Amino acid sequence: MKFKQLVSYFGNAEKAYQTKPEELIKILGPKLGEKFLHFRQNFKADSIVEELFKKSIQVLTLEDSDYPEQLSQISDPPICLYVIGNMKILSNKNNMTGKTAAVLETSPSGTAAVKNIFAIVGTRKPTSYGLQITEQFAGELAQYGFIIVSGMALGIDSASHWAAINNNGKTIAVLGCGVDIVYPPSNKALYQKIVETGGAVISEFPPGRTVLKGLFVARNRLISGLSCGVLVVEGAKDSGSLITARYAAEQGRDVFAPPSPITSPLSEAPNMLLKQGAKLVTTVSDILEEYQVKIKTKDKEVLFDQLQGLEKQIMEILINEPKTADELAISLKQSINQILNSLSLLEIAGIIKKDSQGKFYKI
Repeated sequence: MKFKQLVSYFGNAEKAYQTKPEELIKILGPKLGEKFLHFRQNFKADSIVEELFKKSIQVLTLEDSDYPEQLSQISDPPICLYVIGNMKILSNKNNMTGKTAAVLETSPSGTAAVKNIFAIVGTRKPTSYGLQITEQFAGELAQYGFIIVSGMALGIDSASHWAAINNNGKTIAVLGCGVDIVYPPSNKALYQKIVETGGAVISEFPPGRTVLKGLFVARNRLISGLSCGVLVVEGAKDSGSLITARYAAEQGRDVFAPPSPITSPLSEAPNMLLKQGAKLVTTVSDILEEYQVKIKTKDKEVLFDQLQGLEKQIMEILINEPKTADELAISLKQSINQILNSLSLLEIAGIIKKDSQGKFYKI
């Protein structure tokens, strides 16, 4: 906000940077003005450029044509974005050639949003239900050409990135630290895979900036600001995903939430949003229709219609709720070996998956 104030007053960033101390203090005030003058005196641009080059970090400023148009329209856009990976994924020109033939829309609030960048966020400690929802929505949206945005945290964020990658899609991770820092460290393989598959890792914070709690809140406005909509999968009543949803609403973005079991404390965030007017989604089609994306007849649905015998009986149960192999054997009065053989065939066909609790569910 101070940057915008300086540029507005002086006309451009160069004049603001080179102006006399008394002029800077007049605009920024004594405390911040002195702080800026001290920074200017000690700043060595060459060493910064050299560090960026060594670490393969690209920089997008508000003046660059590839700076995301939708992000530049929020009330407090980043002065610059640091990027590792595919920088073009952020530009409107790149997105307009995607499978969804994305266009730049202007919401009633006047904010621009590209139609095929979509955010999925939620708790760091999801239930098997939350992971199932995340994998389904992120995976299918990626198949339709949507670029999935999240914060690379553990839980829902990581699951959404992986689901996009595993469905041959692209994904953007927005960090609350410098892009040269993998956080959490356990996500190093995910970080590398995002870059390798044509995605991007981005941050508004300079290289070397370590993790601080307040930075994650600032990061959340970028996740929503980049996106046409935000899906909040799971979270408690004090979840950080609610902050992302609030930013999304303020920025004129769509907010979506799936119905969640009221017995789960992690249902509080999505259910609260639904009460406040978020759009209820039960299938990916609910989101696709919102953005007027033509829905394809899915191969999985064709396969399901062709099932016979025990495989069909199993699917008729799994449509309603996930079950373990033992539960299916009891329900269908079949041997466990027969059930396991059928489950293997259904898994190979890509119709079902097994969650962390050993329960099988329909994809």
